[in-house]
Amino acid sequence: MAISTVNVSSNMDLETKHQFIKDVIAECEKVLVENTGNRCAKYCKEYLASSDGKDLDSKDLMTFYKCIKTGLDNPDSGLGCYAMTPLDYSKFGSFFDKVIRDYHGDESGDKKHITDWNVEGSDYDVKKLGQDELSMRVRVGRNLVGFNLPGEMNKEERIKFEQKMLPAFDQLKEKYGGTVYSLSPDFGDLGANPNLITKEKYQELVDAHVMFKDMDADPYLKSAGISSDWPYGRGCWQSDDKMRIIWFGEEDQLRIMCMKKGSNLLEVFTNLNEMLSTVESIDGIEFARDENYGYVTSCPSNLGTGMRASVHVKIPNLTKDGTDAKAKEVCKPLGLSVRGTGGEHTPIGADGTVDISPSARLFIKEKEIIGKLYEGIEKLMAIENA
Repeated sequence: MAISTVNVSSNMDLETKHQFIKDVIAECEKVLVENTGNRCAKYCKEYLASSDGKDLDSKDLMTFYKCIKTGLDNPDSGLGCYAMTPLDYSKFGSFFDKVIRDYHGDESGDKKHITDWNVEGSDYDVKKLGQDELSMRVRVGRNLVGFNLPGEMNKEERIKFEQKMLPAFDQLKEKYGGTVYSLSPDFGDLGANPNLITKEKYQELVDAHVMFKDMDADPYLKSAGISSDWPYGRGCWQSDDKMRIIWFGEEDQLRIMCMKKGSNLLEVFTNLNEMLSTVESIDGIEFARDENYGYVTSCPSNLGTGMRASVHVKIPNLTKDGTDAKAKEVCKPLGLSVRGTGGEHTPIGADGTVDISPSARLFIKEKEIIGKLYEGIEKLMAIENA
């Protein structure tokens, strides 16, 4: 990246600040020549040329630069920005709001996110659709009030966050059993880490898709500071039945997920909501929220519900050509993504199994996500069995 930060700091003089802004705008223009879809560069250029951007003090300008650095370091980014603190979405509002509404498709410019988990009276049992048992998975990203987001955390804050979560894990263990697996080599001045695991155990958990991979190998997260201080403050809790997992220290401070094999979509949905309530009932733990965008996440793509709900559906007739093309034709108008069983860019199952999930995270209610998932299965099975 061509931008020089040699003389740039949180107390830079006015001349240095103005030159730095010019350099960042020039870099945005350079990125956009070959990457017109880079929203970070597009809206950063506008923001820094506006009075809001020009009037930032040196400290806030440096925080803003951290937010957009990954989009300039990685020109092929579609979004290219991460918040460093929960307040960044309002502090740098005239930048983030344009990025967010562009990405999430709000042409009106005035939508507000509404949280609603109420599925009372709903019946989402897929046995009615000719499916006996599905592999279901729902996860959400959450961050806590009182902490920086992962991109701005230092090693000490990552350790402090892990320790903050230990009482919550104790309460979860009372309900669901389980184990905390930590990667933090130590707790600094506070001594040894009682939950530290070996490298061999870590690899075993990664191979079993229980733990996340080494984030420091991801250039997007690395540039945003999210993978800094690896592996301090990283780890997970897993319940005895292996159906509930909480990652800590990944892209968001918490990734809370439930899995289940069964026919009723509401089971895994209700299990997740119960886990979230348990975690947030702990004294001093409060999930960060924004009045416009719902639950705060590091990446603007996950704001709102922070949720990804998916099911594996077997559709051998629709996939008999060896691709998921026909399934995508049905699912796209419903706002559903179709992937291989191993996630994005992986092949469909040999028996015709695909992974489907709602694309929307923001400006959609939680109960609508589960409803869209059921509707997608219903339409797929109608065509599959025609």
